[in-house]
Amino acid sequence: MRILGIDPGYAIVGYGVIDYFSNNTFHVAAYGAITTEPNTKFENRLMTIYDGINTVINRTKPEAFAIEKLYFVNNVTTGIGVGEARGVTLLAAAQAGLPIYEYSPMAVKQAVTGYGKAEKKQVMELTRMILGLDKIPKPDDTADALAVAICHAHSSASALGEIYAKYGK
Repeated sequence: MRILGIDPGYAIVGYGVIDYFSNNTFHVAAYGAITTEPNTKFENRLMTIYDGINTVINRTKPEAFAIEKLYFVNNVTTGIGVGEARGVTLLAAAQAGLPIYEYSPMAVKQAVTGYGKAEKKQVMELTRMILGLDKIPKPDDTADALAVAICHAHSSASALGEIYAKYGK
């Protein structure tokens, strides 16, 4: 199964595309970030994000779209902007006909490290190790997006096992 993981934002949207196989192995197909310039009109930033997500979807042909749920504590203004940016990524996925899965930051940490309150550095290092990468992808949003994709792979593993058993794949 090919999974597109997204770490939403409006300055940087991290993305990571992984292939997950029935023997619990991974292959990294692509990763990177869609960036927007700070002094650009916000609607133009959203358009850049939308177009970038569409490009990633068209180029990598994922079968599932996994995104981190919005979570913010202090800055509501930033949270609203991130929510709007998250919305255009969801729109792009929906228009492409992709099934959408959402995971809390705690669920992502749990899936990657086994501990829902793990530190960011632990998540990033274990993401690197799980995917067999030489170094942690930069920017951090990219590593976070790959962690979201891993989370979906682990969360859907039991369902995938049933599909493989039924159809012999």
